[in-house]
Formats: sequence, structure tokens, C-alpha cells
Amino acid sequence: MTSKEVMFTPVNLGSIQLKNRLVMAPLTRMRAIDGEVPNPLTKTYYAQRASAGLIITEATQISPLGMGYPATPGIYSAPQTAAWKEIVEAVHAKGGSIVAQLWHVGRISHSSLHPEQGLPEAPSAIAASGQTYGADWQLHDYETPRAMSTEDIARLLKQFEFAAQNAKTAGFDGIEIHAANGYLLDQFLQDGTNQRTDQYGGSIENRIRLLDEVIETVSTVFPSDQIGVRLSPYGTFNDIEDSDPIALFTTLINKLNGYKLAYVHMIEPRSTSSGGNDQVYEDAPITSELFRAAYQGKFITAGGYDQAMGEQVLEEGLADAVAYGRLYISNPDLVERFKKNAPLSPYNRATFYGGNEAGYTDYPTL
Repeated sequence: MTSKEVMFTPVNLGSIQLKNRLVMAPLTRMRAIDGEVPNPLTKTYYAQRASAGLIITEATQISPLGMGYPATPGIYSAPQTAAWKEIVEAVHAKGGSIVAQLWHVGRISHSSLHPEQGLPEAPSAIAASGQTYGADWQLHDYETPRAMSTEDIARLLKQFEFAAQNAKTAGFDGIEIHAANGYLLDQFLQDGTNQRTDQYGGSIENRIRLLDEVIETVSTVFPSDQIGVRLSPYGTFNDIEDSDPIALFTTLINKLNGYKLAYVHMIEPRSTSSGGNDQVYEDAPITSELFRAAYQGKFITAGGYDQAMGEQVLEEGLADAVAYGRLYISNPDLVERFKKNAPLSPYNRATFYGGNEAGYTDYPTL
């Protein structure tokens, strides 16, 4: 089998069956309508891309306080769940598989997005540097978040459970826990943002406790072989950092080995595109090389891959599937284009966030 052919072979991630090794990465598009309900166009958008081996939805907040940007969808209300159910059915009708990415942004938010809940919450009362979009779509300085109490953490776990239950009601093939990119669960993991002195802070074992409890909680809804976890070792997006990422993520992966998850999904730090640009760092550490050997289950890699790089990482056994983001925005039929070595449509960054069908559902297929 050639390296090119490997990409188009089936693979099982836990009990989720993929018809090929191409994964549509989670892509925030900020097009939700009132009530943080997925836009009716969203059903078309995901169905157009159903030839992917797996679709991971855009990050979807588990609660109003979990929201960090205007017009991002939730999965905590009946109207949201009903809209997601239609989307899942449309993807399934085209033979696709789709999981919901469950998200809480923590401190990467602004109180205007959740005025009833007030300030953003985080492991510690440390503001992120920089600015973020408020409900008015204007930039605002980050606020100093409220440090979460143990009661807040207990509430958070219930919200994860409720969101997972809604994902099950909507018919998703599984869920992905978003513990990457400097959002809430990543904030608990990394010591630059977690300076707690209770059982959720200090040692690495304490800092991974919350993610551990989230996995335990959602495992009461979905079996563990339908649950994935997304991580971003060495990521710097959203002002995140840790003093010893090798020790942190090696310990965490050893813990995850005990769960028999569907997969672990890691972002390569060479790509900082989630920070709003296309910069690629050639000398960044390669997480698939650092951590793949430690993880005993199925592994998805993401971050600035083209076709040849994706084929190579699969052939070398450094991943079981490759997630593509920006290429999936502008090439709904990316699988078919890769198979035929067809030219790829360029993406228009100006239409990534917000707007209507332009740059969303109007990209051409072959």
C-alpha cells in the first residue's frame, strides 16, 4: 500500500467507524442565530463535508458562561439540541460520522456575552493579556476572571453531563472534550493560568484532576470509546503556558491511557493559525513525535498539514488520522480532491468568522 492509499483506508476510533483518515477539524465560524442556536445554513455546511472520515463540530459551549465569542452555538438548550439533531441527521444521510466538541472558554470571554452570569470564570483570578470580542463585536480588554470555587466546579461537571446528554439526544456519534487552545480545561492543566492551592492546583496530578473528572462524568452518558480529548501541548494561543509541558502532558497521556478513549487529538504547535494568522513555526517541537509513543490508543494530529505531510505522518505511524481545518473551509470535497490530486480552492480568511453563506456554503465542489 502506498502512503497515498493509507489516507483513504477505513479506521475505527474506538467504536466510531471512519471510512477514511481525513478528519474535519473543529472550526469556529461565529454564525449562530438568536439563543446561540446553530444557523439553518449550518446543516448544509456540514452535510457538504460529509465525505470526511469524521467531522468534529465547531467548538460548542456547554453553558452561557462557557461562551467566549459572539454568535457561537451552544448545546445546553432544547432549541440548540433540536438544531444539532437536524445537522447530525443530514451528515448521517450522506454516510458521514460527526462528533460534538464540548467547550467552555473560561477566562477567554467577556461579561457582555453573559451579562446575567457576570465575569468569566477560571481556575485563578489571572487576566489574559490582549483583547477579545464582546457581544457588540468590538474588541475589549480581557477582564480579570472570577476564580472558581469547588461548588463552581461541581456545577461545571453537571453542565458537561447535561451537554453530553444533549449531544446523545441529537444523535452524535460521540463527543470531543475541548481541553486545548488556552480554554478552561487547558487553563486548569497549565501552571501559567492555574495557581490554585486546593486539590485542583499545584502538582501535575492536581492540575489534571478536573479533566479527569470531566471524562468520568461524560462517560456516564457516552461509553469511553465514543469520547475524544483535544490537547495542545506547547500551544501559546490565548496566553497559555506551562513551566514543564513534557512532564505535564506525559503524565496526562499516561492517565488517559486508562480510559480506552475513542482518540486523543493533538494540535501541532508549529501552526498558530488559531491565533488569526497563517504563521508556521518550523522549529517548534513536534508533538506527534514527542507524545504519540506514550499514548496507547488512536491518535489524531492537526495543525498546518497539507496532503503530502498528512500522508507521511500516517505512513510513519505517528497518527491514525489527520485533521484539516482551513482546507476544509474552502474545499467541502477535500477527500475527492486529494484522491484525484485536483487543485484546491483557496480560502478567504475575511469570511471565516460571522456573515452568511459567503465563504461558508458557497465554495465549489469538483
